[in-house]
Amino acid sequence: MTARPEYSPDDALTPLRTAPAGRSFVVAQLGQSLDGRIATPTGESRWINKDSALDHVHRLRAAVDAVVVGIGTATADDPLLNVRRVAGRNPARVVIDPSARLNADRRLLDGTDGCRRIVVRSTASPKGADLPHGVEIMTVPVAADARLDPRAIVAALAGLGLYKLLVEGGAWTVSEFIAAGAVDRLHVLVAPVILGSGKTGIALPPIDKLTEARRPSTRVIPLADGDVLFDCDMRSQTV
Repeated sequence: MTARPEYSPDDALTPLRTAPAGRSFVVAQLGQSLDGRIATPTGESRWINKDSALDHVHRLRAAVDAVVVGIGTATADDPLLNVRRVAGRNPARVVIDPSARLNADRRLLDGTDGCRRIVVRSTASPKGADLPHGVEIMTVPVAADARLDPRAIVAALAGLGLYKLLVEGGAWTVSEFIAAGAVDRLHVLVAPVILGSGKTGIALPPIDKLTEARRPSTRVIPLADGDVLFDCDMRSQTV
């Protein structure tokens, strides 16, 4: 791990911006406290991170073809997933909804900005609620563990011409993509605050030895108002 203050938040976007055309490139991001919490026990999470971290997330959105969230985030947070904090274009919005639980009134399904809206379901999903006009339904097969394989989702989105992806939340979805080896870059935004309890962030299958731990090559980037960005190359491990 290298901590070099000359790195800027914009440097963390370079691998995404320079990724080869026509090939999938996935960035996952997570905001958390010093003690690895993403929300209080009551679920409150706005705002653990400060403005610079939020601006960075919006710059990420502006640099990708699509932003991906799980059904939990879509239901609990009702996010817009646009780039209102920075200049740039809004990405396509993708919700992973294996059991067709998404309500039609979610703000990310609003098509007034002209962006694509895609709901990912399993081939075995029930019909679910009627969705607004123009929302695309993309189905992927259920894996052997009865879950949707993140790699299959990435491949299916590439088939729709969406190659650069931001997996924005929630923690369970980000963890699933990391566990499946579907993440190229992980951005962890850490706020200098200790919650002491609440929901934890990344949760992966347990390991027995520290030698099994993932140690991605990482750049540490202090942000202007006190948060710190850890830019992790998930395809490169430190010794």
